[in-house]
Formats: sequence, C-alpha cells, structure tokens
Amino acid sequence: MFSLASIATMTACIFLFGLFFSIVINFRYIVQSVEQNVGVTVMFDDGLDQASIDAIGTQIENLQGVTGVEYISADEAWEEFSQYYFSSLDDEEMYKEGFSNDNPLAQSSSYTVYVDNIENQDRIVQEIEAMDGVRTVNQLQGATTTLSTFNRLVSYISIAIILILLCVAVFLISNTVAIGISIRKEEIGIMKLIGATNFFVRAPFLIEGIIIGLIGSIIPLALLYVLYNRVVEYILTRFSVLTSVIQFLNVNQVFEVLAPVGLVLGMGIGLFGSIITIRKHLKV
Repeated sequence: MFSLASIATMTACIFLFGLFFSIVINFRYIVQSVEQNVGVTVMFDDGLDQASIDAIGTQIENLQGVTGVEYISADEAWEEFSQYYFSSLDDEEMYKEGFSNDNPLAQSSSYTVYVDNIENQDRIVQEIEAMDGVRTVNQLQGATTTLSTFNRLVSYISIAIILILLCVAVFLISNTVAIGISIRKEEIGIMKLIGATNFFVRAPFLIEGIIIGLIGSIIPLALLYVLYNRVVEYILTRFSVLTSVIQFLNVNQVFEVLAPVGLVLGMGIGLFGSIITIRKHLKV
C-alpha cells in the first residue's frame, strides 16, 4: 500500500514536472522566435561606396551569433518610407514624383542584423560599431532588456520548482523504503543469521526504489503525451487569433527531451531516496 502511495505521489510529481517543462520549453521557443525577429540597424558613413558596404556586410555575417543580415538600399528605404507616409494622402503619386530625382534618404542604406540570442546582441553591436565605415548602430534597448530579464526569470522559476518537486519525491520514496525496512526487520535479522551478504539484504530495497520511480514516471509521461496535442489544438481552436502570433512545439520535439529526462529523473530519485534511507535505517 505504501509503495502504491509512493507511485501515485511520484506520478503526480513527474506529471507536474512534465507539465511545467512543456510550458517552459514552449515559452522559451516563443521568446526565441521573437528574439530572432528583433534586429539591429547598421548605418554607414556618408559617401561610403557600395564595395565597402558589401565588405561590412560580409564581416557582420561572419560574426558569431549572427543568424541573418538583410540589406536595405537607399531606394528601398525611400520606397518604404513613402508608402508608409503618403499612402493615406489623396495625391500620393504627386508627392512621390516631387522627390523622383532627389531621394531624401540617399544616405540611408542600411543592414538589419538578426542574432540567435538576445543576450548576445550587446556584444555583437559593440563589434559592429568598431568596424570601419559604420556610422551608427541602432537597437531596441528596451526590448533587449525585457527579453533578457524574462529569460532569466523563467530559468530561475524553473530551477526553483524542479528542486521543490525533487525534494518532495525523494522524501516520499525515503519514507516508503523506511517503512519497508521497519516491517521487514525480523526477516532481515534471519537473513543475516543464515549468512546473507549486506548487498543481498540491501538490493531489494534499491530495486524497489528504482521500480517505484520508473512506474511513477512512465504513467505521467504517457498521460502528457496524449494530452499535449489535445491541449495545443484546443488553445489554437479556441483562440484562433494566436495562430498568426504563437507557434507551439510539436509533441515529438518536446518528448525527445522530456521522455529520457523524466525516466532518468524518476529512476534516479527512486535510487537516491533508497540509498539515503538504507544508510540511515538499515544497519547490517
């Protein structure tokens, strides 16, 4: 009965761990997707020739952590500007023609640089600023700081919750093994009298802890595998507006990490809890 209670509690702990892991890994995936769309703008010195601009682009592409470099010419910058500001006016074409031979943004060609991790952005900005021909580098400092802080906050919360779940699971398995030892004290004494080795006496308790951990991790992992797709499908169906903003990880992408971690964690907790209890309560 105590073993069944431990399996049930272990199942609850691993289920909560898996649920929280799935939420966190999807949050990090969403944040990473946002990070990759937060670029920095690189402006050049006045009068810089195209060959020098291309050379700067090559240097930027070779920087560690840069995932993409997008070049925007002066003509493209003016076209984007005019569409944004003149599209609501009745004489849009007339205003555009007024600047047909005199591009006000003639010195506004630029690179938009995307990085793999928002926390690397400051370093990359400093390296770009040190390049010859670069006038200025503009970045969204507020977005960078917010995303970096959010990443650290998620990491700290994840560690805290995982430690709490681990402590609860170890405590419960320790109690189960301790009760098993107290119930079997007479049997253990008889086994020692007839020559049983210390390992022979201890092994069943170690195996018991591992089996409790293994069963207690398989059950919640199976439940989470079935529920994950249904929950994601429900969220995207109920809140259809999110489909264009948020993209969740596929269940196989989540479980290629969660499954081995959950199984090893369950067996590890079972073994660790058994070892602690055996050392404390089993005198052989």
